[in-house]
Amino acid sequence: MRSRKPFSLLAFALIATLGLAVGTPHAQHSGDEPTRIHLTEKNGYFQAKETLMNLEPGTYVFEVKNEAGKMVGFQLQDLKTGEQLAMGPIKPGKTKEYEVEISSNGFRYRCPINPTPWYEVNVGGM
Repeated sequence: MRSRKPFSLLAFALIATLGLAVGTPHAQHSGDEPTRIHLTEKNGYFQAKETLMNLEPGTYVFEVKNEAGKMVGFQLQDLKTGEQLAMGPIKPGKTKEYEVEISSNGFRYRCPINPTPWYEVNVGGM
């Protein structure tokens, strides 16, 4: 009787490869609309829906959802100059949108109320 292990290993490898290719969505431009970046703030950290890799300079909408169970904030700065791009409080269970222009300098974001580390994102192949 022949073993099915080689077939099983091949099937597993194919499924794993497809899973990596599909994986986490990347933030992408859709026509004339700004690129949307979905962030969820938890207690002490942010969770991103999209992969924040290979972003290009342009207009972005940061959609920030508060799942921390208390008042939080969102602060977005230019990574190189430190210029404030967006900032504001978000009530528990609410979502707030911030439309900003991101340059090739990149950006960083954090919560100054529910302290989180700075999340730094390079843009345009930096």
